[in-house]
Amino acid sequence: MPADRLPTASEVFGSLPRARRDGARLRERIRAMRAADGVLLGVLDDDPTGSQAVHGVQVVTAGDDDAYGAALAGPAATCFVLTNTRSLAEPAAAELTVQVARGLIAAAARVAAAGRISGAGGVTGRRGRIQLVSRSDSTLRGHLLAEVAAVQEARREVSGAGFDAVLLVPAFIEAGRLTAAGIHWARTEAGLVPVGETEFARDTAFGYRASDLAAFISEKSGGAISPGEVHGISLADIRRGGPDRVAGLLASVTGGAWVVADATEYSDLETIACGVLAAEAAGKSFGFRSGPSFVRALAGLEPRPPLGAAELRTWRPDEAGHGLIVAGSHVAQTSRQLAVLRARCPVIDVELSVPAILGGARGGLPRAGGARGGLPRAAEVVTVAARRVADALSRSDVLLSTSRTVTAAGGAEDNLAAGRAISLALASVVRQAVSPPAAGGHGARPAWIVAKGGVTSHDVALHGLRIRRAEVAGQLFPGMISVFRPLDAPAGVIGMPYVVFPGNVGDDGTLAQVAAILNRAGR
Repeated sequence: MPADRLPTASEVFGSLPRARRDGARLRERIRAMRAADGVLLGVLDDDPTGSQAVHGVQVVTAGDDDAYGAALAGPAATCFVLTNTRSLAEPAAAELTVQVARGLIAAAARVAAAGRISGAGGVTGRRGRIQLVSRSDSTLRGHLLAEVAAVQEARREVSGAGFDAVLLVPAFIEAGRLTAAGIHWARTEAGLVPVGETEFARDTAFGYRASDLAAFISEKSGGAISPGEVHGISLADIRRGGPDRVAGLLASVTGGAWVVADATEYSDLETIACGVLAAEAAGKSFGFRSGPSFVRALAGLEPRPPLGAAELRTWRPDEAGHGLIVAGSHVAQTSRQLAVLRARCPVIDVELSVPAILGGARGGLPRAGGARGGLPRAAEVVTVAARRVADALSRSDVLLSTSRTVTAAGGAEDNLAAGRAISLALASVVRQAVSPPAAGGHGARPAWIVAKGGVTSHDVALHGLRIRRAEVAGQLFPGMISVFRPLDAPAGVIGMPYVVFPGNVGDDGTLAQVAAILNRAGR
């Protein structure tokens, strides 16, 4: 085979070792190891979609250090921090990541000092140790090197040393994002294809070519890291050697080198997690860059059945009405899902003009809090859309979406800035629509809200609905599409199902299915 040709999916997946079938035992072992050593888990989530595989954990907004401690002291001893760094330029993303990592380390120390580590009886002198995961996209978009370096910096400030190794584990099992033979794959209608051949690799801000993860790291480093410097944990290591083999491989890695881990099943991830914890107990230290699935494995969480309409109905049994779907994602998958939603579900469309918003951005867009700034046209577009959303919610479910034509703003940083402007405009519409009249809003009370797209879901939660802390109750489909239950938010928002729907998951009919489930919950 030529060196520059990747093997086909059939060549790779047709000869894999048999998957392990001891997942339940591995999860029990992970929980026991975490409890015995008082290990906490902090997840720096570059958009709110990283919690799709977990349940019973809390998510908080960046900068709320007191909330970090409350989440870490909870039953799962896990805190997701919504950094939204995928929407930021690299320097700002790195700066925020350092700040959040420092806050999580400090919160872990406070929780340990107060003896509040849940279930950690009989802990050792390493009590309160926190693992830090830089959680990002399972299709490899994001500030890979800058954010990992920022977490390393925060750790060095506390311990005087960086990590021995950084594990790259991007698998998202339920969504068909799998790693095998060191290559990251994505399930499409045509079957499994190398992720570098998907539309996600053509992202205007985070595009790439390589699907082999060692080559991907090298590509993102501009060649500073050669593929030969990247270590690997293969499926043969995982499935034949088990946790002891994984721990042994990790024991030999030093100097903060990258380690790529294969995984096509949860038992693969749970084996890796066991090996990591064993190596850490022997004195090694690791950082992590992962997709959603590895967080569940590292925490030792059991799988949970999808949330149903009956369970969601108990959150606000006296609340009825219509729902609001907010779509900012521009990937082709989202546009197809919107088309099916319109065909299958009675919704009133409210479209936010991207050219009008970006045209007003030269003078400053309306702030997320609703204050009018910038050119009058942009502010007027937001205000008119908010009025239309509030009025329509009294009669029907409402789809608030951006115009679908993608307008390239220039370079990567310009495209990120344009994306932030559009997302904040959507959040401003939501805030004006749902705020009470006394606060200058229209007083609409959606029974539920779906936010489509990672950056959109962050900004609508934080700036549109002013959610500061929420519980990840579970997902609407196995391991996909989380439902947040707001805990710290304005009175009208607390307990309202808030659905975080990534732009890159589901088939064409999934959004319509979500709306149907939520409407059953509201009856």
